[in-house]
Amino acid sequence: MRGDVAHIRYAGQVFVSHYAIPMPRTVAAAGATLRTAGRAEAEEIGTLAAGETFNLLDSAGGWGWGQQGEDGLVGYLPLTALEP
Repeated sequence: MRGDVAHIRYAGQVFVSHYAIPMPRTVAAAGATLRTAGRAEAEEIGTLAAGETFNLLDSAGGWGWGQQGEDGLVGYLPLTALEP
């Protein structure tokens, strides 16, 4: 979780300045590496398989922040790893 934005389901449980409704996106054919920050050298925390759902909550600088499926890991991945 970040200090500035959280999934809308946490409204009333967690205080942040913004709540986001997730935008479900599909991981592209090559799959994706989930990272702790929006940069290629950030620590890897998991991988997402092709076709898997990534719930996008925020994006900036070519990186997306969100959650793997409904109950999975939370982190960053390149927006190019998601199908349009």
